Amino acid sequence: MSTKDRLELLQGTLDLLILRTLQPRPAHGHAIAKAIERSSEEVLRIEQGSLYPALHRLIKRGWIAYEEGTSDNNRRAKFYRLTVKGRRQLAVETSNWEKLARAIARVLKTA
Repeated sequence: MSTKDRLELLQGTLDLLILRTLQPRPAHGHAIAKAIERSSEEVLRIEQGSLYPALHRLIKRGWIAYEEGTSDNNRRAKFYRLTVKGRRQLAVETSNWEKLARAIARVLKTA
């Protein structure tokens, strides 16, 4: 898929996608980006310039934490995981997103 065919993320959506990606297990940054790409069927592409500031923002909010480790290709990496606060926030963010999606769908049906 070409770059022009990819969709831009709404502000705040990246946080939700990161939290959801970390729900089942910890992951390093590159793995988070690739998981989002795969699960979106390559529609969403997360650039490092967006991903790492988002990870730092989520750490500051206490929604994720990290531990240093070694990646599959034997490189040092930070492995991010959801915190208890992050699991609660994931539920809030998911609910908000679903409300927004329903509202947009209603507008599109009436337009």
